Amino acid sequence: MQENKMGYLPIPKLLFNMSGPIALSMLFQSLYNVVDSIFVSRIGEEALAAVSMAFPIQSLMNAVAIGTGVGMNALLSRSLGQRKFEKANLIGQIGFILTVASTFLFILIGLLFSDAFFATQTNNPLIHEYGVQYTHIITLFSVGIFAQIGCERLLQSTGRSFESMLTQIAGALINIIFDPILIFGLGPFPELGVAGAAYATVGGQITAALMGIFLNLKRNKEINLFQKGFHFNANIVKNVYGIGFPTMVMIAAGSLTIFIINTILGWFSSTAVVAYGIYFKLQSFVLLPVFGMNNGMVPIIAYNYGSGHKERIYEVIKVALTAAFVFMVAGFLLFQFAPDVLLGFFEPSQELLELGRKCLRICSISFLLAFFPIVVASVLQALGNGVASMIISLIRQLIVLCPAAYLLSRTGNVNNVWFALPIAEFTAITISFFALRKILRTHVDHLVPIEEREKVEQ
Repeated sequence: MQENKMGYLPIPKLLFNMSGPIALSMLFQSLYNVVDSIFVSRIGEEALAAVSMAFPIQSLMNAVAIGTGVGMNALLSRSLGQRKFEKANLIGQIGFILTVASTFLFILIGLLFSDAFFATQTNNPLIHEYGVQYTHIITLFSVGIFAQIGCERLLQSTGRSFESMLTQIAGALINIIFDPILIFGLGPFPELGVAGAAYATVGGQITAALMGIFLNLKRNKEINLFQKGFHFNANIVKNVYGIGFPTMVMIAAGSLTIFIINTILGWFSSTAVVAYGIYFKLQSFVLLPVFGMNNGMVPIIAYNYGSGHKERIYEVIKVALTAAFVFMVAGFLLFQFAPDVLLGFFEPSQELLELGRKCLRICSISFLLAFFPIVVASVLQALGNGVASMIISLIRQLIVLCPAAYLLSRTGNVNNVWFALPIAEFTAITISFFALRKILRTHVDHLVPIEEREKVEQ
């Protein structure tokens, strides 16, 4: 089989080709997440608070879907780099089954725990009602997000980032179009309020999933999901989760962190919860494109790790760090100089405007530090050492961020809580530096190109 482009294209061009479509599609995803909140804010501040409080459940679904996808992606790309094509096909088959099977877990979570989940965060009956309603819908139809992410990872693992972008944009467009239609009852559709936002979201996810399945079957020729001789391989499952489980833990820790921060802010007011929710939505414009670049970087590193080309690994890390830093600085400047413009999209009260302004400016300081840990986390995962990435994330979020937020809340000034984010990122950048240096010395410096290995074997 002809050499995959991940083994020979110049790194800057390859990273742009691989990551550009993913980053663009994630920017589009960010747009529809923000648009979703903008429309919900027209219902009332309680509706926006409910959706903000529901975010940890959505994040937990992403944790399982993305974690499984990361493990499948890295393992599959590495097998392709090693020329083990039948194994790559089997990994794709098993990974897709694992991804979709996760749906049933979240149907149970949504049905059994939604009521208790919101009862711990608010005593406002309207926020509680909106939140339970929204969560029931997104979990009952969670097959969409799991299948969508699984299909995207299969496409990305073979370098087909453009096709992956198409699925995400299709899903985002459906969501954006149907948000106002279903929320406000335009045309022949009934007015569904918060439930309409949930239905628009799952409708977009299911659309993207169906398109992803089609593109994998028609365009992804390096993977044959219908390869004969399928058999369950426990070792592949172990390796997929061995690589991907740390990602699940990291994102799940993020879900728990948001839940804890929302609870702490709820001691002050629901307006504080809304302010943080708006920040979290808006920060996705800055963070998700960097994550998109990382998604393109993981298969490149994994492929070249499998083929033994260490100089390409070093180059992609350098290019990724530079690009991430530039993007984060741009985001920081936007949040510092235009917070009123950003908040203005959400119909803010005067109280929300004043609180949100300080929230955006203080929290965005973390952008100047976060670029390094974010890139390093993906490098660790691509090289099969996701445990180190998980430990860094747990230290940053559960050991530093949450306690810092709690201690700062004890000052009685809600604006002090925002400083917990920069404090956590400063800790993460320090630990990430030493983790990166260690893994490069132990896993990369000794690599021998596969061409030389094959000569020796002959």
